[in-house]
Amino acid sequence: MSHITHPFPPLFNKDSEVLILGSLPSVKSREQMFFYGHPQNRFWKLIAKIFDEEVPQTIEEKKALLERNHIALWDAIYSCDIEGSSDASIRNVTPTDLRPIIEGSKVKRIFCNGKTSWKYYHKYQEKELGLEAFALPSTSPANAAWNLERLAEAWQVIKEGR
Repeated sequence: MSHITHPFPPLFNKDSEVLILGSLPSVKSREQMFFYGHPQNRFWKLIAKIFDEEVPQTIEEKKALLERNHIALWDAIYSCDIEGSSDASIRNVTPTDLRPIIEGSKVKRIFCNGKTSWKYYHKYQEKELGLEAFALPSTSPANAAWNLERLAEAWQVIKEGR
């Protein structure tokens, strides 16, 4: 078990309309200092597919894809004890303060990438912000029951949520 504090800032701007929350960055994401850095995570392929764009390769391309589509990214957990990248091992959670994103943008809809992020958002942040979050199936490779096509059908709501 290691105590991890979120190592990089949220991604949003004044034009962001939808916030997608993960739980906490994986080991690979922490190494890259950017969201969804594990090569097997389907997040970037999925967002590109939903918005009919090329799959971004660089961090700058990833940021541009999200900004063009008015999507903000952050995580529900600011710090916790965790073993590797295992959401199941998470203990001693300190939630992220999401108010700066909500107050500094046009975000009116929040979607959680998986049940873990939804669980912690619901427990710590939903009441304070007054915004319900919707749990979407995780893009993690651990969620092997969902292929990219099936994920795209479920995640289409983020496009409609803007």
